[in-house]
Amino acid sequence: MTAKNNENQTRSAEMDAAVQLVRQAREQGLALTGPRGLLKQFTKTVLETALDEEMNEHLGRVKHEKTLDGRAKNARNGTTSKTVTTDAVGPVEITVPRDRDASFEPVIVRKRQRRLNDVDEVVLSLYAKGLTTGEISAHFQEIYGASVSKETISRITDRVVEEMNEWSSRPLDQVYAAIFIDAIVVKVRDGQVANRAFYAAIGVGLDGNRDVLGIWGSPASEGAKYWLSVLTDLKNRGVADVFFLVCDGLKGLPDAVETVWPLAIVQTCVIHLMRNTFRYASKKDWDALKRDVKPIYTAATPTAAETARDQMLDHWSKKYPAIRSLWLNAWERFIPFLDYDVEIRKVICSTNAIESLNARFRRSIRARGHFPNEQAALKCLYLTVRSLDPTGRGQVRWMTRWKPALNAFAITFADRWPDGDNQ
Repeated sequence: MTAKNNENQTRSAEMDAAVQLVRQAREQGLALTGPRGLLKQFTKTVLETALDEEMNEHLGRVKHEKTLDGRAKNARNGTTSKTVTTDAVGPVEITVPRDRDASFEPVIVRKRQRRLNDVDEVVLSLYAKGLTTGEISAHFQEIYGASVSKETISRITDRVVEEMNEWSSRPLDQVYAAIFIDAIVVKVRDGQVANRAFYAAIGVGLDGNRDVLGIWGSPASEGAKYWLSVLTDLKNRGVADVFFLVCDGLKGLPDAVETVWPLAIVQTCVIHLMRNTFRYASKKDWDALKRDVKPIYTAATPTAAETARDQMLDHWSKKYPAIRSLWLNAWERFIPFLDYDVEIRKVICSTNAIESLNARFRRSIRARGHFPNEQAALKCLYLTVRSLDPTGRGQVRWMTRWKPALNAFAITFADRWPDGDNQ
């Protein structure tokens, strides 16, 4: 009860302080925000008070307090003015206390520090959301009245490259229930501006945890050799086995999977196959086509699915002949998931998870038009990954959705389940 009373008293004191600030602003004719607003003055007061307290602790006595003999090796020696840029209120001019022997090392605003740390995070967050360096600079000028040059913003974002490289080589889980791979097309200037594919892989671990495993830029033409290098990178980082690898017709990938993870099942994304089917048909036929396609991917067995497929093709291939070749070419990679429990089917029959990631990627790259090189594009995509799901609620929903499937995985792949992980 006492703790609750203390909490209520603290909250009441904070509210009283806020009310006093608002009243003070009105009495003085001040705005709360803006270059001369009360919040900026309050920030200045807080920083300077904190610096004074740090100096008191450094010297062992408060301002104007004398030692017992009236003398001391070190003492205050005036102040120095400096301007720091803050996240909330922009640039703030403060006075920093000095000592005679220059041994004072402030913590809240370090020597030679011109921006408080949260500004860097704001820059990275805005960059990840698709703003260019010029737009971020304009944003700081407009909102905070702060002058942050494009060059400074570029230096801030360049610091993330080392972090990105560490992220790209971090150790991974030994076994994944599924890995989803898909591409995002980005315009990159390499002599001339051209479309480049960047591939992202999302892995779902045996605990249901979802993680972006990596991002790779592709060469001009992908093939088995390229995919072998990507999958070998994942294997070298600890991935010894994968139950399902879900993708959409990536040339050379099935051969590479067979080399790296011989037991893995390569599954064509069912949603991609549906979408490509509708692309060949007139919109007025979509509803009828949807009804004919559904019995294929909901069939109890591969044989029943093949019967439903033939019926659908007999109905539509005369009007839309491309649909026949589409389904026949994709069939061998389409049917594997039909051999498994319905809960497994639900979660591995599409790349919706990675398409959601690609939607965030597209939002981030749309404003830029194109990137000067591959590293600039990778940096933007990585920062987008870095900013995903800040509350963690998305991860919780995902793991809840996967729990029934993981029970089915544990039974179906019991002989490949790592010791100690099978619940």
